[in-house]
Amino acid sequence: MRINTKIRVVGSAAKFGLALAALVAGSLSTAASAQMFFSPPDFKPGPIDPSDPLVGLPIPGATPAEYRAHLLWNLRSGLNVAALQCQFAPYLRSVSNYNGILAHHAPELASAYTTLNGYFKRVHGAKGQKLFDDYSTMTYNNFSTLQGQLGFCQVASDIAKQALATPKGQLYALGQSRMRELRNSLAAAQEPALVYNPYAIRVPTLPPLGPECWDKKNQLREKCAVGTTQTAATR
Repeated sequence: MRINTKIRVVGSAAKFGLALAALVAGSLSTAASAQMFFSPPDFKPGPIDPSDPLVGLPIPGATPAEYRAHLLWNLRSGLNVAALQCQFAPYLRSVSNYNGILAHHAPELASAYTTLNGYFKRVHGAKGQKLFDDYSTMTYNNFSTLQGQLGFCQVASDIAKQALATPKGQLYALGQSRMRELRNSLAAAQEPALVYNPYAIRVPTLPPLGPECWDKKNQLREKCAVGTTQTAATR
């Protein structure tokens, strides 16, 4: 099996998954154009065990090698979805970076596909291929986000850039160190500066607007100016 930027692979699940990259160049996405100025919140990064439920859908009875493939396949799926969803910010280079990852890490991704596909056939027999296809579809859906799109795109972009600089055969190690952060970034989150502004701004206190507070010249009477930011008329 071969994985490259042409997305030529064997197996319907792989065709569905990796072939999305071939559609990326022609798909359009609309979202907030302020991504450039977005500072993502702390998504609690940290290493994760491949059997952790946060990684993805459950695969009971999997071997350590199959869990490793599971983590790697979820990482690739997340970056694939990012390539589709994050095109509103061209500077993230989500499309070109994802295609570069497919080419750079093709052998490791192909091995993960074979191992994971083998798990479903081993555990589920004749139904294995269909269940693997269902697993792949649900995995993509689980990475789709709208309210958390800005944070997800920032994190996915950073991981993709790091993946391109990661030596061949070491993509799994990157996934183990970043998958927790990628999953956490799917949650809706605001930019910290928008949640709390440390610089207090004084809001003007307006005086009463009743006729008893204003004289015939439309000047504020002194008794009504107390406690407001309005200056009373001088006499």
